[in-house]
Amino acid sequence: MAITHVQLFSVPVADQERAKNFYVDTVGFELLADQPGVHGRWLQVAPKGADTSIVLVDWFPTMPPGSIHGLLLSTTDVEADCARLRERGVDVDGPKATPWGRQATFSDPDGNVLGLNQPAGG
Repeated sequence: MAITHVQLFSVPVADQERAKNFYVDTVGFELLADQPGVHGRWLQVAPKGADTSIVLVDWFPTMPPGSIHGLLLSTTDVEADCARLRERGVDVDGPKATPWGRQATFSDPDGNVLGLNQPAGG
């Protein structure tokens, strides 16, 4: 198999501008692309230096806004990330100890649930 990594992950949103502001200004992702696309506006964001990026979509009828649960973001400092998100008005649950590390969850403005995970030993 020649597959090397996950390139893109679509996150369904109702308002792309509001989502862009949340993911870029609140979460701290980089804006990689904001341009016309085949189906509408192509709005792509990612953590700095990440291999996988997120496309904030509003054009998939089978993916209603808020339907993503379990998108896990890796972090080296879950406590600091949680504090930063809370300072920016985000309701964060955790962090809590898990067998695989420390984890917290939060939601974007559409209700998509994202997790922060600091691997055990990290």
